Amino acid sequence: MSDAAFLTDADFEQYRNLIYNECGIHFTSTNRSILESRLKERLREKAIDSVRTYFSTITRDQSELKSFLDSITTNLTRFFRNQAQFDALEHHVIPELLNVKRSTGSSTIKIWSAGCSTGEEPYTIAMLLSEILPPSWSFEIVASDLSLKCLMSAKEGFYNKVEGIPDNYLKKYFDEVDGGYKIHSNLMSKIRFDYHNLKNDAGLRSMDIVFCRNVIIYFDDITQAAVINRFWDAMSSKSFLFIGHSESLFGMNTKFEFVKTEWATLYRKFI
Repeated sequence: MSDAAFLTDADFEQYRNLIYNECGIHFTSTNRSILESRLKERLREKAIDSVRTYFSTITRDQSELKSFLDSITTNLTRFFRNQAQFDALEHHVIPELLNVKRSTGSSTIKIWSAGCSTGEEPYTIAMLLSEILPPSWSFEIVASDLSLKCLMSAKEGFYNKVEGIPDNYLKKYFDEVDGGYKIHSNLMSKIRFDYHNLKNDAGLRSMDIVFCRNVIIYFDDITQAAVINRFWDAMSSKSFLFIGHSESLFGMNTKFEFVKTEWATLYRKFI
């Protein structure tokens, strides 16, 4: 790839405005090199030698635009990532929700894993709830992401890396096949994977728990607030929000209450 693949300041401004308008991800001069690197990879794959030609392509071709947005997202994840948050889910959130739900006559917990990447997070939640919920209770998980590639991988439920999964969970919920591990179909059936751009309303309502970890850090203040407020609209009257341990709603105009548990901090909608 020639030097033509590198962005001029004008090109960079054009690309970052498009990205922001499409999905809310905010590129600054600090992470400009990430955008340039991902863009060069995309140009090589498409055999295009000009960033301006490619820009023209993605403004006309929605399929290629989705592929480009897919390429710029960061998909670092693993099973039981930040164990303390799952401890808070088990020992604080679920006991509270069981009491709330019993008073309404419901016995189903509804969870949204937003920005689920390759599926480790929603599968972790599914394993944990399968272990700790009373026998007469059920759960439903919606797992969404901007990356179609990641969603396809998540739907397969096949993993080479299973570090962090307790041995008893690995034996109970996975089959060892083809040099890796395949999640049991009965657990996979608890999760609905769906493409979703967090800049838009997902149409979900009455969710009891929302996980959106290490996602809003890529948005600017305005988009962060808009995403968090859409989560509020999607959640039930007594529900819980988990964000990344390095993320915070401090200073944001939001109605969520900050909750500090023995294990981890989180946020609560209580109306």
